[in-house]
Order: sequence, then C-alpha cells, then structure tokens
Amino acid sequence: MNVNDVSFERERPDVYGDAHPKALLRAIQEDGDYLVQLANQHIVSGDQFNQETMKQLFRLAAKIESNPKRFSSPLQNKILISAFYEPSTRTRLSFESAWHRLGGDIMSITDRSTTGIAKGECLADVAEMFNNYGDCVVLRDTQESSLFEMMDALRIPIINAGNGVDEHPTQALSDMYAIFKWCPELIDPANNTSIKLGIIGVPNKMRTVRSFLKCLSVFPHAVSEVVVIHDSASETELFGPGQREELESRGLKITTSTDLDACLPTLDVVYINAISWEGDTFNTYGSKFHLNAQSPLKENAIILHPLARGEELATDLDHTAHNWYFSQARGAVFLRMALLTCMVERAERVIDVV
Repeated sequence: MNVNDVSFERERPDVYGDAHPKALLRAIQEDGDYLVQLANQHIVSGDQFNQETMKQLFRLAAKIESNPKRFSSPLQNKILISAFYEPSTRTRLSFESAWHRLGGDIMSITDRSTTGIAKGECLADVAEMFNNYGDCVVLRDTQESSLFEMMDALRIPIINAGNGVDEHPTQALSDMYAIFKWCPELIDPANNTSIKLGIIGVPNKMRTVRSFLKCLSVFPHAVSEVVVIHDSASETELFGPGQREELESRGLKITTSTDLDACLPTLDVVYINAISWEGDTFNTYGSKFHLNAQSPLKENAIILHPLARGEELATDLDHTAHNWYFSQARGAVFLRMALLTCMVERAERVIDVV
C-alpha cells in the first residue's frame, strides 16, 4: 500500500516545522530493555542499530518531545565533553542543548589548535584525559580515523558526530525520527504502508546520506523504492565498493536517475544534500539540482535536508507544507536527549515517566 492510500491523518508541521509527536508515541509499544542495552555503548555507525532499538529510541524521543519539562534532570551531575574540530552549527548546538535540557554540564572544545593536539599529543592520550574529565564525548573531526584512534583508550562512551566522509549516525536517526513522526503507520510492517523516497546526493561522499541509507535499510518494509538522483556530468562514483550491494541485500530497492523533475511527482519524501566535508574543506555536488516552490513536487510530499543549505533548497519552500527540514532539525534535539540519557546509564529515570 502506498502512503497516499493510508486513511489516517498524517502530521503536518506548524510554522517552521514543529510537528507533534504523539501519534508516533502511540504507534510504538514501550520496551525499556532495548534502551538499557545502550548504556556505555560507543555510537559509531548506523550499522549498530536494529529495528527494535531504533523504535524504542524514537518512542522515548517522542515522549520527551511531548512533555519536555518532565525530563529536566536525568543527567544532573553528568558532564559532556563536546569536541568539534570541524565547523558545525546544528549538530553541536543540538547535542549541547540536549545535554543542558537534561540537567547536565558541558565542556566544549571547538578548535583543536587550543588543545594538546596542536603540540603533537596523540589522540589516545587525549582520550585518556577525557576519561578523567567527563562522562560522555561527542566528537566531530575532519579525519575519519580520529574516532577510532580514541575509542580504544576511552572508558566513557563516545558519539560520532561526523568523521570526514564516513558517517553521521545521529543525523540519520534524526532523519528517521522525522519520517516516522510524519507517517507513524510506516513503523509496523502489518500496516502494509510504504513510501517512495528520493535522495539528491552522493552516497559515496556524503556521510549524512551514507548513514541515512543504513538506517533506512533497517526498515525495508517501509520503503518501496529509493531513487538516487545524480548529475550525469559528475565524475564522482555514486556508491563505494560494496555499498549498494549491501543495502540491496538488506531489502532496499535502489534505482538511479539524472532527471529530477521527472522523479519529483512520484516521490513521497525528498532528501536533498549538496555538501560533503573532505579533509579540511568541503565539496559541493549536484549543483544543477534545485528545489523551490515551483518544483513539481507531489502534493503531500515532504522535503528533508540535514542543513546547512545552499542554493539547492530555496527559502520560498519554508512556509509550505513540504517543509519538514525544520521539524527534522528541531526533533534532533529530542532524539539526542533520548540517546544520551541511555548511554550514560540513566535510562531508568525516563522509561517509567508518563
């Protein structure tokens, strides 16, 4: 069954994408055991999450978003080390906002030149010091390897907030949370409901797209087709070695196209990105593709974008019903609140809250 055939009332965001999460909350039965298992786990890749764990995270995020004032103290006396060695607005601030909203304290580093790394200190030694100073680390780094160099020395959990072109798992979880808030029927295979989703981006180069596809593949029943829309003139390989084959083996049907306007009228969800951080700089892909209020979008289609945006996403879409990218960004705070609480062994403080 296509999503357009579903008779329920799908969520629509208020101004600037503030969608209500209660329908999703009702769609998932609580099982706190999956959340307790996240305690002290490093969050590195979208591959780590099975369907039940993701569903419980989405349920807890929806519960927090429905009544955030009831969750103001689970992380009291806990300290987050926020280490962002690559430019970031939404990811850094949403993690720090999430931790503050839960009652915790934060130490923030935004420039590696102000740390011992600039003097040649190895990352394993930095990690050893982090063990003494905080309860959880969130790391963003331009180098893919930095995360793994620190993990072996860490005795506190770390979250990958973006490592080069590799992955960005909590962004992908936030993307999935936005989709399931929009259409809670997609959660349960018994509903026989699916969407056709278009991705304007390069899975081989964009960590957001790479992690998003991995998380989508955990719910193959919810996606009838994924169309990767790309620039025919680009010399960039769309998929890395084995990437497409692995996703298809998990049940995703993947096709490709170079004609955006021909695809748009058939898509229920459009995921667009244009920027990929590579080394110490960024590259832009698919610059010929643009979405605006005149684009031939399906009437009920939604647009997702990990932000920051450029010319690929026009501001004249901001006040249309297609805009779910602001809801996507806002919901990331609550998704990260849910995840962080579980990682630092405080899940029992939120599971039974009603």
